[in-house]
Amino acid sequence: MRLGGAFGCLARVPTARPPWPAATLVVLTGLNLCNYLDRYVLPAVLAPIERDFRLTDGQAGILLNAFMLGYFATSPFFGYLGDRLPRKWLVAAGVLVWCAGTILSSCAHGYLSLLCFRLVIGFGEASYGTASPAWIADLYVPARRNLALSVFYLATPVGSALGFIVGGAVAAHFGWRAAFLCAGLPGLALAGALTALREPERGGLDPAAPAAAPATFGLAAFTGLFAYPEYRLVVAGYAAQTFALGAFANWAGPFLQRAHGLSLAAADRFFGLAIVVTGLAATALGGLGASAWQRRSPAGYAWVLALSAAAAIPFSFAAFLCRQLAPAQVCLVGAMFLLFLSTGPVNTLILETVPAARRASAMAVAIFTIHAAGDLWSSSLVGLLSDHFGDLRRAVLWTLPEAIAACAVCWALLVAHQRRGRGGPELPAGGA
Repeated sequence: MRLGGAFGCLARVPTARPPWPAATLVVLTGLNLCNYLDRYVLPAVLAPIERDFRLTDGQAGILLNAFMLGYFATSPFFGYLGDRLPRKWLVAAGVLVWCAGTILSSCAHGYLSLLCFRLVIGFGEASYGTASPAWIADLYVPARRNLALSVFYLATPVGSALGFIVGGAVAAHFGWRAAFLCAGLPGLALAGALTALREPERGGLDPAAPAAAPATFGLAAFTGLFAYPEYRLVVAGYAAQTFALGAFANWAGPFLQRAHGLSLAAADRFFGLAIVVTGLAATALGGLGASAWQRRSPAGYAWVLALSAAAAIPFSFAAFLCRQLAPAQVCLVGAMFLLFLSTGPVNTLILETVPAARRASAMAVAIFTIHAAGDLWSSSLVGLLSDHFGDLRRAVLWTLPEAIAACAVCWALLVAHQRRGRGGPELPAGGA
């Protein structure tokens, strides 16, 4: 037996196959779909809420980002718990809390109450979002992990699209309050299935998983993850991409309504269908392509990240510069497809550039960072710039393409770093 790098862990043969990996993946993926459904109902019905509560774009932007405040602020705490406690109970509790917040949003009687309910949704999603990917990572060997995580994140575009499609359709017929009620119920049905699942051993399928306990709770325990340069570059690029995607998702619908004269239902229908089609195709293609590339090159995942972000830059500019509807829609679809290509590989790299015993913490720190530096304030910034300029098109052009360019730079540096060889604290053989 040999020592496992800087962690002083003995390499060992992976443990037996965890119980019910496929069933667990199905349940967690279904919950991830509900997660994004609940998240994107609000932007789908933003126009009638602005009208009923008489909100400015700046106030609407703050409302759109409210759940992110609860999400990112509590994620380090849930990441700490996710590396120590049974994950299924953390996930189940998170599902119940976010569903309750969504259902209560249908009862909001004003701006402040809806703001508070969106914060509650963020608290619940933080528990789910930090523990679930780490749980899935321990269900599969490294060679199959990226594909499993890509399946899990296929629910992101589907859930996001359903948020827009269901939210827009229900709001058009029954009002925006009914849209929140319909969105909050499906997650409750799946939450009970979690109690029947059994968890795998943390790092049990990694060839040299660390046997040491994860670091103690505190600021140093989380900032220490940034000592891994690959993790640092992955998260930096992800933060820039999240800045762009958050504002993109929340303002693309209102942009189509204002700049191209689409109705609320038509804008939500187009954007929802575009998300589900491009998201499914790109996430699947990105997962399969990245796994194949990674088998031939240690920088395969990173290449997919860097190239997809770089290719999205001209599409993002053109989408908001085009004055005709059809070319604008084509460019929006192209930008979305390219941005979704990185969904599986970026989350795989977050989990595989740190020790296996700290995967939930790594996901938590990534969540905290990408939202603190990304979509926590990007929608608000676009809304404030729209109020300042009196032009949503100009506000978007000043922010989104530049953020995508910053993402491409960070991930290009990641490619260069991986091609030179790893630096900083060494991971055990096998990547984690």
